[in-house]
Amino acid sequence: MSKPVAFVTGAGGEMGHLLLPALKSRGYDVVALDLVPLPPEIGSSCKAAIEASILDAPALEEVFRRHHPQILLHLAAVLSTKAEKDPDLAHDVNTNGTVALFRLAREEALAAGRNVVVMFPSSIAVYGLPDARAKEAAGAVREEDWVRPAGMYGINKVYGEMLGSYLTARARKAGEPGLDFRAIRFPGLVSAETLPSGGTSDYAPEMIHAAAQGRPYSCFVRPDTRLPFMTMPDAVESFLSLASAPAESLTRRVYNIGAFSPSAAEIREAALEHFPGAEIGFDPVPARQAIVDSWPADVDDRSARADWGHAPRHGLREAVRDYLVPALRRRYAAGAAPAR
Repeated sequence: MSKPVAFVTGAGGEMGHLLLPALKSRGYDVVALDLVPLPPEIGSSCKAAIEASILDAPALEEVFRRHHPQILLHLAAVLSTKAEKDPDLAHDVNTNGTVALFRLAREEALAAGRNVVVMFPSSIAVYGLPDARAKEAAGAVREEDWVRPAGMYGINKVYGEMLGSYLTARARKAGEPGLDFRAIRFPGLVSAETLPSGGTSDYAPEMIHAAAQGRPYSCFVRPDTRLPFMTMPDAVESFLSLASAPAESLTRRVYNIGAFSPSAAEIREAALEHFPGAEIGFDPVPARQAIVDSWPADVDDRSARADWGHAPRHGLREAVRDYLVPALRRRYAAGAAPAR
């Protein structure tokens, strides 16, 4: 009996390093797409790896024609900082690329006579609080509140959420196969497996990577800045838990998830517990600070916990002590590439 096929775009990014092996271990044949060759340690998890852009229509069509994926995990994106610098590119990749993939997934569903599960990593960037005072007053934000993104990346993600939800409802109403769209609004993610890649929340992993290397670090937000965060292993586990949840257990298409919500000063303190000689200062960059101030300090993730059992293992202390510090000490003792 053939294995189900999982098609992963942006497979070489931060999440892909844990997601590809996890999919293989769960019995999927993994087909990966990225702009550059996959590192051998994750390429070995794939049945096929394609070097192409998600804007390369013939390449995408060939993937669906040859492999007929049952699940699409659409990770490819221009992240928030780069999206602000080049909004046209962000629109092309994050919106046009997503629309093209959803169209191919719909065509696959109709041809195969079965739904295609579409997993979409959204972001807290979809929220848009007007200033730091409103952010403090809002507390843990629900999925329905403050969806007024202030940046291009958040705008792109809201559109993807709404389109995927609409196409799923449309297919159900028509009584025909289509998308089974499921999205998670991820908080800031911290990873020991890869280097930070330019997200606006990357001050947290950048701070700890720099401390592990003995390099000074100047944080680009204020010490009192607070955001929700999660470790990459918890994020991947959540993504796969939602992907495998019975459809009848889901009460919504888009879910908040969280784990811990420290201030930047508290992240600094946690780093100094393990690297007491680290030089970590603060030099806020107004443009980046403004984006972070528009994102919530915490999120209400009760729906995810009730519907499909979201249960992160790591709080801030566990994330640093049990996950980041041991892995980063091994990484930098071995002479790995420094954080940017």
